[in-house]
Amino acid sequence: MSGKMVGVDVGGTFTDVFVLDEATGEARVAKVPTTRPDQSGGFLDGIARHIDDLSDIAVVVHGTTAGTNALLERKGARIGVITTEGLGDVLEMRRRDRPRTWGLRGDFEPVVPRDRRLEVSERTLADGTKRTKVDLEQVQNATKQLLDMGCEAVAILFANAYANPENEQDAARVVRAIWPNPHVATSSEILPEIREFERFSTTALNAYLQPEVAGYIDRLETALKGGGFGGEFMIVQSNGGVMGVDTACQLPVRTALSGPAAGVIAAGYIAQTAGYPDVITGDVGGTSFDVSLVADGQSMLAPQTSIDFGMVVRTPMIEIATIGAGGGSIAWVDKGGLLNIGPESAGSDPGPVAYGRGNDRPTVTDANVVLGRIDPDSPIGGTLEGLYVEAAKIAIDQHVGGPLGLDTMAAAEAILTVANSRMAGAIRLVSIERGFDPKRFSYMPFGGGGALHAGAILADVGLARAIVPRFPGVTSAMGCVIADMRQDFVQTLNVMADQIDEAALAGVMQTHVDQGLAMLDAAKSNFEARDVIFELDMAYVGQTHTVAVPLPVTLTEGRVMPPTRAQIAEAFDAAYHGTYGRLLNNGVRRVMNLRSAVIGRRPKFDLSALAPQEGGSIEASLKSHRAVHFADKWHDTAIYDRLSLPVGAVIQGPAILEQLDTTILIEPDLKGTVDTYGNIIIERRA
Repeated sequence: MSGKMVGVDVGGTFTDVFVLDEATGEARVAKVPTTRPDQSGGFLDGIARHIDDLSDIAVVVHGTTAGTNALLERKGARIGVITTEGLGDVLEMRRRDRPRTWGLRGDFEPVVPRDRRLEVSERTLADGTKRTKVDLEQVQNATKQLLDMGCEAVAILFANAYANPENEQDAARVVRAIWPNPHVATSSEILPEIREFERFSTTALNAYLQPEVAGYIDRLETALKGGGFGGEFMIVQSNGGVMGVDTACQLPVRTALSGPAAGVIAAGYIAQTAGYPDVITGDVGGTSFDVSLVADGQSMLAPQTSIDFGMVVRTPMIEIATIGAGGGSIAWVDKGGLLNIGPESAGSDPGPVAYGRGNDRPTVTDANVVLGRIDPDSPIGGTLEGLYVEAAKIAIDQHVGGPLGLDTMAAAEAILTVANSRMAGAIRLVSIERGFDPKRFSYMPFGGGGALHAGAILADVGLARAIVPRFPGVTSAMGCVIADMRQDFVQTLNVMADQIDEAALAGVMQTHVDQGLAMLDAAKSNFEARDVIFELDMAYVGQTHTVAVPLPVTLTEGRVMPPTRAQIAEAFDAAYHGTYGRLLNNGVRRVMNLRSAVIGRRPKFDLSALAPQEGGSIEASLKSHRAVHFADKWHDTAIYDRLSLPVGAVIQGPAILEQLDTTILIEPDLKGTVDTYGNIIIERRA
């Protein structure tokens, strides 16, 4: 496959575009404001910045927040549920947790209110025995009732359907014969895994997102094809892989953390290529700060995530901690006189005060502008003619300086101090609190504002160095181009390890492999390799929490060679001892779930293609000098054109490196070095 590869990441404030010409190795980027409520406008505008003829594009990969926003803002579809008699309130009861742990009061309304959760007669036991056949007449009546209520999608949630899906399948046939669109989901299709609430929640949220996400993807695909695009259109999943648009429309719940996941994939690849396989990523966008950890080149996957209280999604996702501390996060002083940052954000419209679009409350970006760290005549993204510095100063004085008794510069420094402290806390959450020593990790800041805060975070957390990628403002868009195609599967087994049916296990594994390879075969992409990963969720009998047990499985001409009972026991002992440092004498091993992943490794482009061209010099890259405020005084600071700095250049702080998609701040006690791939390595001076 040749032609242009395009990655598009839609964030809360900006839409980022990364265009790679495979023939020449040339990369170009664009950063445009995100359009709301329909994000497709910014998506198409960003691509048009560099590509006039869409027929030149071989592949478009999209990281989207459409699903995330629909969940957080409760703007999904009007949906209904058909469930087992007596289980209508599972979604509302959850795990008996509370929105505020120590509060006396609290309420929670699931995405499906009680009047649209209809019960029918049926019952399957935990061992898969069908005690009561589903009453199809009741299913038919419930379907018509939900349609009369104006439902756009329906979720069928039956007890123990993971063990035997027949009742759900029979009900689905009746519903699909009546339902006017394809938005019908069963829990055994979406998540055939034990634990009722997690299965019900994931399936209901999938139905909640289907009309919204499927409609959004259809609008994009129609617009692309209308412009002559005939290549492959794919969507980034929360697990860091990509999937075809058909899969994304069927399983939109897998896009819940699509955009942030793409950034982690790109950061991990860039860092490992540069020789730093252990890296902590920090994506500073306009609305949030997303942190993740990559150890030995592998990102951490979480089996489930709560998008918001009560919104549990049980599907593999890259483990990302998010706080409201982006460039557009608003600074405010509470009644007790404490300075706070976020979670409210000015977003892209109206944006920070300096944008001059009507906002009068100061943001983190406003503090950086006032302190001279962002050039008011050449703001990030290039979509604004200039910034209103005086308006930003007035807002900081009024909302922060006045209440705290600080002058303008001290108030702006205070805003950044609090923001940096919150970011450092998020980094500790994914490192120190998980048993990782941050001193052996590099820090990769990206997003439009990430490199402005790198020095402060290095000092606060004690990280070894910062690696600023060639195009940090569009790293997530670059990750879309890099990500592999991946399909995850799960099936509950719920059996003692010494009693497992090896032939039956092989059958389930083979089914997963066949389905995954069929997905890869249907794709237009070329793959360098195809990998299959198998894990078992296992525990000792009596334990609630499981450990992930990698299985020693080989494929011979597409056929699975399953592990023996002895190999499963040995693999569990190794995984359990590695996690807890001990084994339980006479403990009985239980196998809960089989997890499979089929991965098509897409060709990675050579990052050296992004490196600066030969012939540049530090002197030629120097643009000017300006006063920049650090701590308690102004410093005369050199301003460089970052992209023209040659390989091997060493820039002593204080300095600022500017480019279209970001601004890099090198503080007075730091230095920056351009490596072979054009990354800036920021380290402490000797």
